[in-house]
Amino acid sequence: MDIYINKTSEIPLYEQIAEQIKQLIIEGNLHGGTPLPSVRALAQSLGISVITTRRAYTELEREGYVITTPAKGTFVAMNYKQKLRDIGIDKMTDMIDDLIYLSLALDINREQLINLVEEYYDYIHLHPNGNAKLHQVLKRKSLPKEIETYILNELDHSH
Repeated sequence: MDIYINKTSEIPLYEQIAEQIKQLIIEGNLHGGTPLPSVRALAQSLGISVITTRRAYTELEREGYVITTPAKGTFVAMNYKQKLRDIGIDKMTDMIDDLIYLSLALDINREQLINLVEEYYDYIHLHPNGNAKLHQVLKRKSLPKEIETYILNELDHSH
């Protein structure tokens, strides 16, 4: 696992470490169940304090990316993809909320809205430039970077 830190950066070292490990997980380079280096080993390899690496691991655990088992170590969480999917669904729920309020304001009833969504879903699903359009949507919709990376990575692996 290659982690690079910039000791002169304004970004705290623990954040640099946590962000890089998150990226490795999201991009599929670290899979569920994969052990991470021990806090001490990582600190030693980076030439930093054990406290700093422990804080990075604590952040990752708090965010659901890793789990720590006493006397066994720290491992990539098995359910991190579900966590990212749940965040994406929360964002979609916000968008759907806006869509429903707008449809009510435009006097579009439930059936009309469902038909409209179905038509667009079918069109977009079959559209030959779907991947290019998805990239545009991701840039426009202010999704958290983790979700954007996860979606694009899943898209790359599905083709």
